[in-house]
Amino acid sequence: MLVADFSFFDAFWSMFVFFIWVFWLWLLIMIWTDIFRRDDFTGWVKALWLVFTILVPILGALIYLATQGEKMTKRGFGRAGRQRQDYAEYVQETAGGGGGAAEIARGKELLDRGVITQDEFDVLKTNALT
Repeated sequence: MLVADFSFFDAFWSMFVFFIWVFWLWLLIMIWTDIFRRDDFTGWVKALWLVFTILVPILGALIYLATQGEKMTKRGFGRAGRQRQDYAEYVQETAGGGGGAAEIARGKELLDRGVITQDEFDVLKTNALT
């Protein structure tokens, strides 16, 4: 094939077909991911949906999106919200306490109020630094 035989339209059409193919694969992966993450489906229902989307891909994908699309979106937003909440709790737990410096400051406050002795403060400080 010579370059002269490959027109602009042919190049455009090739890129368009490639884009549609990548979009199709992405859509199937999103559908299959949603099927396997669902708690309300039994193993048999998941297997039937999977077989249906493999044997009759276009019809299976369209039917799944038509019947489960809104729920699929809600489940995705719910998962994202839980991940965001888990991350915020992790950050609060890890960085919110202030680490060793906050432990030493609390210990110093207790020492100043006379709640703990100097030896107890030294042990607390050693533990906080390790």
